[in-house]
Amino acid sequence: MSAGIGDLCTNPDAMNFEENETITAIREMVRDFAAQEMVPHILDWDERQHFPRDLFRKMGELGLMGMLVPDTYGGTGLGYEEYAAAIEELAAVCGSIGLSMAAHNSLCTNHILTFGSEDQKKQYLPKLASGEHIGAWGLTEAGTGSDAMRMRCTAALDGDEWVLNGTKNWITHGLSSEVSVVLARTGELLDSHGITAFVVERGTPGFRGGKKENKLGMRSSETAELIFEDCRIPQANVLGEVGEGFIQAMKILDGGRISIAALALGIGRGAFDAARKYALEREQFGRPIAHFQGIGFKLADMAVGLEASRGLIAKACYAKANGGDVARFGAMAKYMASEECVRIATDAVQVFGGYGYTKDFPVEKFYRDAKLCTIGEGTSEIQKLVISRGLIEKGVT
Repeated sequence: MSAGIGDLCTNPDAMNFEENETITAIREMVRDFAAQEMVPHILDWDERQHFPRDLFRKMGELGLMGMLVPDTYGGTGLGYEEYAAAIEELAAVCGSIGLSMAAHNSLCTNHILTFGSEDQKKQYLPKLASGEHIGAWGLTEAGTGSDAMRMRCTAALDGDEWVLNGTKNWITHGLSSEVSVVLARTGELLDSHGITAFVVERGTPGFRGGKKENKLGMRSSETAELIFEDCRIPQANVLGEVGEGFIQAMKILDGGRISIAALALGIGRGAFDAARKYALEREQFGRPIAHFQGIGFKLADMAVGLEASRGLIAKACYAKANGGDVARFGAMAKYMASEECVRIATDAVQVFGGYGYTKDFPVEKFYRDAKLCTIGEGTSEIQKLVISRGLIEKGVT
């Protein structure tokens, strides 16, 4: 018998916007950690483009480096809702740290968790989850950003080893990672079944980090090249089946986009909080500038953008946990949250006026960090492509 409206209204899971106790506790823990371990240093890290490697070991002790990893492999075994909340709280203080945590968890670690063999999981996940090792994920190349199937990095089978040659660009933790998941072409160009994923350990002969990028924002999250020159990888380091790497990568990116949406939400919230505080303190013409319509309306628009983004992220997390359309809702969440993040950070600088253009106040850093969210793990244009294809090919709304 079908449920009636009355049954739906009494269902406690039908519409619940309250966060559970676990998420609330995670938020409080991350806020306390950020205040003690990050706030005193973030401007210095940003100025020097310093990647604070030891910070991530401390984050591992709190369980933040293996949030999606089951406790069987040394992780905390939480879901995407809890994970997104942790990223948001980190990013509200420093986008760079939120970005590095997201790349480590969503990409490298999650790829091994999702597609690795039992032996591979036992070998790599415990140290990644503890923060003893930090992970990188190598997909992007200089000429193949959104067009990943044209990658030039190759892997050729030679006996029972694969020989990797090529360069990966714009790789988070390209210099500091102990473990990298690398996508390389093992078949014909443009063949979606011609790419394979490999685990490559730091110190493997023929593998080294290359140029470190000098970036506009996210300056304390390390971004560098991965260079392979006749790098020999054992057959045991293939993740999943040969030729399935591209399909694996697209699935990993579906979940990864939720983390970038949470990152954008955190950066946007940090900029909003700073702008609101300043607008209530700064006086002109005898009253706080928040009471002037021009400023008040900006704050209102910021708040609406944040709440709309939060709603889409929650829907994407729900889809991830319940076998829903993660590709569509992840793309929607990332597109909405990242574009709103840039707008909110821009308006926050405007609220501060000339002060917002200086490094004495936090909004200029939020402004610089925000833009990456519309580019990394698929540009806003790629998100709209994913969404529109769903509308056209699947007929979804």
